[in-house]
Amino acid sequence: MKTTHRARRILILSDKVVDFIYSPAVQQRFGHVEMVISCGDLPYYYLEYVISVLNVPLFFVRGNHAKVVEYGTCGERRAPWGAVDLHRRAVCHEGVLLAGVEGSVRYSAGPFQYTQAEMWGHVLSLVPALLWNRLRHGRYLDIFVTHAPPWGIHDRSDLPHQGIKAFRWLLKTFRPAYHFHGHVHVYRPDTVTHTRFHHTQVINTFGYREVDVSLPSAVSCRRREATPPPSQEDGRVAP
Repeated sequence: MKTTHRARRILILSDKVVDFIYSPAVQQRFGHVEMVISCGDLPYYYLEYVISVLNVPLFFVRGNHAKVVEYGTCGERRAPWGAVDLHRRAVCHEGVLLAGVEGSVRYSAGPFQYTQAEMWGHVLSLVPALLWNRLRHGRYLDIFVTHAPPWGIHDRSDLPHQGIKAFRWLLKTFRPAYHFHGHVHVYRPDTVTHTRFHHTQVINTFGYREVDVSLPSAVSCRRREATPPPSQEDGRVAP
């Protein structure tokens, strides 16, 4: 099967509510993006506003500070309305293969914090779906979405911002084209936010990043030759 590539523009958000994005200006500035990805620690209302104005799919993971429940005019919400939670899931959207893991390393009693061993469990839970991707699509993964960074890349020495060892293994083993993460706040202009690691471009998306990616587009996610594993999803967004 011949696979073609085309450029796609993606808006990635993380950790900080940006005033001009949470305003009508977002349509003029980002009206051309095809997808929004959230790397965590953002309120649901903010994400819902962005996708309602841009009218594009949103894929997300929760950060370590994220609330479990928010309340608004539509009542209780445990996730952004109309968004796809990537935690421990593999998703195919218009030929793009995504997967994600939420949270950070455990440093307190807060929600969505995990030990390194628990993070290994999250990553290993993705393996059957990634192997299925390889069988079905000829590659394991295009975009890996997390809140925390991988071990030794963009992380810090203090425990709360320590990188995840299992993420580094996943990048080496399954070779996604991109790994988007947040969690490590960027305050200095000389902070390294883009790193090439083997086959993967690792990007810290603190605040926001607009990225042009070249990804395969030939395979339709809705055409199945067999029933995929339970963790494989088709990326459709709820109305």
